[in-house]
Amino acid sequence: MEELNKELLLDLYHSMVRIRMFEERVRDLALKNEIPGFVHVSIGEEASATGVCAALRHTDRITSTHRGHGHLIAKGGRLDRMMAELFGKRTGYCKGKGGSMHIVDYSLGILGANGIVGAGLPIATGSALAAVVAGRDDVSVCFFGDGASNEGTFHESLNLAAVWKLPVVFVCENNGFGEFTPASTVTSVRDIAQRAQAYGIPGLIVNGNDVVEVYRYASEAAARARAGEGPTLLECKTYRWEGHVVGEQAFLGAGAYRDPKEVEEWKARCPILRFQKFAAESGRVSTAELKKIEEETATELEAAVQFARESPLPDTSEVTEDVYA
Repeated sequence: MEELNKELLLDLYHSMVRIRMFEERVRDLALKNEIPGFVHVSIGEEASATGVCAALRHTDRITSTHRGHGHLIAKGGRLDRMMAELFGKRTGYCKGKGGSMHIVDYSLGILGANGIVGAGLPIATGSALAAVVAGRDDVSVCFFGDGASNEGTFHESLNLAAVWKLPVVFVCENNGFGEFTPASTVTSVRDIAQRAQAYGIPGLIVNGNDVVEVYRYASEAAARARAGEGPTLLECKTYRWEGHVVGEQAFLGAGAYRDPKEVEEWKARCPILRFQKFAAESGRVSTAELKKIEEETATELEAAVQFARESPLPDTSEVTEDVYA
């Protein structure tokens, strides 16, 4: 693959910083009860969303998960409209009716986050089939977790996509836990990527905390899909720093389901710190340029929070609008 140019490197960093800052602020706002409902943040997993989406075209489509803010930001989502949606405001992506787990923007190719584990798999497969039928060379990407790989939808989707050589990339963000259950105790294989063998498609293990590596693997998978060669399963090994849901602290203290040392070890592998080290050692991006991105993102985020706070709630007369059954 060609050497990554400076513009792309800055874009990768910008995306990861936007995700990190957004998620940290959302966590803090949720703990203060400014954001209603359940909120799942992806702090520590920024590289997988960023690297994959950077390899896509604007017209390519993605499906997301209950932990999907990062995917949506990486695909081009606006922080103000996302924040407004989490606040339940009318100016949000789904007019305040979707909330954290159901943000959609078809204009960006975002087919939706989803509160049902594994539900995005058949949607992405159907999206890929639709592209083929319509004669488009668009690619569909499905983000899902290690827990979803044990769902029937995973196997059904991979099988059908393989049989029909559909242009879809399946991206498993393996953070080691399905809610509070270690993946190793409920999964028959050590690596989710091994399961690709059953369907005759490539299954590749990726360092999910290395945004450059993710980008390169995702670019190859997308090119393969676009060329009519069928699906690829990418397993991005990563880790979530926070609990399963904001406010859940069961991973700390007595009876914890995670060893605090394990959390700290993964924090030391932070994808943003890794990129900063890469930038310093390569000399291709300056510290000043990275700092500027951080400052601009902080300003953008503050404006997004203000926008959300000042936006109106949906009117009760709109309760049946945009509802389909």
